[in-house]
Amino acid sequence: MTDRIQLLKDQMWNRVHHAARMQLDDALPLCYRAPDMPDVLRTANRLKQSLEMEQPYLFEGELIAFTRTVPNLPMIFDKAEWDEICQNHFIHEMGNVSNLSPDYGKVIASGLLAVRDQLGAQMEHEAMRISIDAVVNLTSRYEKAAREAGMADVADVLAHVPAQPARTFREALQSLRVLHYAMWCEGDYHNTLGRFDQYMWPYLRADLANGTETQESAFELLEAFFLACNRDSDLYPGMQQGDNGQSMVLGGMTPDGQDGYNLLSEMCLKASAELRLIDPKINLRVSAQTPLEAFELGTQLTKLGLGFPQYENDDVAIPALEKLGYATPDARNYAMAACWEFIIPGRGMEIPNIGALPMANLVDEAIRTKLAGCRSMDELKQHIRDDLFATVRQIISERHDLYVIPSPYLSMFFDNCVEEARDISLGSTYNNWGLHGTGLAPAADMLAAVEQAVFGENLPVQTLLDAMEANFHGYEALHHHLKTECPKMGNDQDAADQHASWLLHTFSEAVQGLRNERGGIVRAGTGSAMFYIFHANELGATADGREKGVPLPANYAPSLNLKLNGPVSLIKSFTKPDLAEVINGGPLTIEFSDSVFTQPESITKVAQLVRLFVLRGGHQLQLNTVNRDRLLDAQKHPENHRNLIVRVWGWSGYFVELDKVYQDHIIRRAELNL
Repeated sequence: MTDRIQLLKDQMWNRVHHAARMQLDDALPLCYRAPDMPDVLRTANRLKQSLEMEQPYLFEGELIAFTRTVPNLPMIFDKAEWDEICQNHFIHEMGNVSNLSPDYGKVIASGLLAVRDQLGAQMEHEAMRISIDAVVNLTSRYEKAAREAGMADVADVLAHVPAQPARTFREALQSLRVLHYAMWCEGDYHNTLGRFDQYMWPYLRADLANGTETQESAFELLEAFFLACNRDSDLYPGMQQGDNGQSMVLGGMTPDGQDGYNLLSEMCLKASAELRLIDPKINLRVSAQTPLEAFELGTQLTKLGLGFPQYENDDVAIPALEKLGYATPDARNYAMAACWEFIIPGRGMEIPNIGALPMANLVDEAIRTKLAGCRSMDELKQHIRDDLFATVRQIISERHDLYVIPSPYLSMFFDNCVEEARDISLGSTYNNWGLHGTGLAPAADMLAAVEQAVFGENLPVQTLLDAMEANFHGYEALHHHLKTECPKMGNDQDAADQHASWLLHTFSEAVQGLRNERGGIVRAGTGSAMFYIFHANELGATADGREKGVPLPANYAPSLNLKLNGPVSLIKSFTKPDLAEVINGGPLTIEFSDSVFTQPESITKVAQLVRLFVLRGGHQLQLNTVNRDRLLDAQKHPENHRNLIVRVWGWSGYFVELDKVYQDHIIRRAELNL
């Protein structure tokens, strides 16, 4: 790390820039709330007002500029207007465009003024024009401030981008910083950096070839950009601090079928390891052809406890997306949404987290209400299948008359929005929806326990139900048997794993043929997002021996508080299902004790485990390194652990900034050793 990067990091970490943040006056005139102003113009005018209020702030030693000084502004609607919209429409999350992957590369390459030249007289084009002018004007004020501060190099870059096409790696990084920054100021969130190493590589390659940059100087610029991503993350909306969607994808197949892993991919991994910050969050696309050295480089980040990279397997993802109807070049060009969902840069207005199927809850309900009348496991599973199909259809049927707040600025980054004067909020080439699937492992464990104890050992159904109702108090022997002697998913036991495979296959069948109101399909997935907390709150004690109050696992992971045989058995269990059927995404999540990395050969061993997962047909994998004693101490003494990073579900955050319910869940996860 150069002295300059250390200085920039120290300033960011000490939050010196927070002193420049303004406190908004409640009496601030909200000109964009004029009753007769269309919503698309309201969004554009709010962005204009927001950026006019911004005051240029430059760090000492600045390399990549732009820092927020204005907190999030009020909505474009007043309360009465928004209440009326909510009464007549389905609103997803906060109502804004989110979880997309803009095509930053094309705007960096063309410049904003070239986009402006394409705009006509339509209202949507007027909104885009207002947005472009607002971004260019703020950039000009930043250029002036940089010159006055004696930062001629910064000023010269800002004089050119993002208004004009980027010519160098530094200009491309600065252009991306401004473009991404303005997206948040428009009110959009969780929209990722996409395939960063693909659209940035041509600039770096050219600079290295002509001597404009050396690898060392380019690496310093890259780290400065990474630092810039962390300056304002506390202003970004999410379920918890750190849940901000600032992820990027590295490597993987290119649209023309080539290997996209390049020098910049490697530099990004090394920059993350050196900086040790939560953003940007790294996704690494891999395949059976990926060399072990790439997995070892990713494992270096795992060793540091960053919770990334998250691995995506091209060998599974690309054919699965093609099967769902994605054109081959688009399937090859997939990126990740804020957490893990597969999306297409610049071509998808997809909502990959429209809802969640509560698998554990469905199985538990069937056991409680229908098991007594079943003469076989097949009868019980038929009831579950019927309930699962009905639940999927209910979830989708409840999501109608979708309203998304227009985003004219973000629209410029998506195919045909400029050409057709169409706002991205109304749709794009792909308009698919995705459903998470929570509690898979506990659901499979419940079925395995019933199959063994009830249908194999003749345990009376009423005894099981009574024990569950009593939270196993007074049924200690049965509790022990269900919890420790019945098969569990994660220990390579077919008796449990077969039920997980059946549940996922049934889930995939339930969404087949469904279409949303925008003509998109519905995708099944293995992720959980925050639903692993919500759905667990609705459960009592369950047939697998899980006590009331014990959380569900996050994502695609084994039940909590189980004795696991080890990571190899875990990987074998979780690669038995056909994961191409549930390609909305959701990673197998494995927690390693930090003691794993005390041995010099541990990096290679963990890398080999990742490769095993890929070779066995796993779709996504997320490895975390934790130390339970340190986590417990951080709860008691947060001031001593401010920089402690953990993986929460599909994102990494600082442990001490999380709500206790999420801290406790992380502490309860099983720590594995090699």
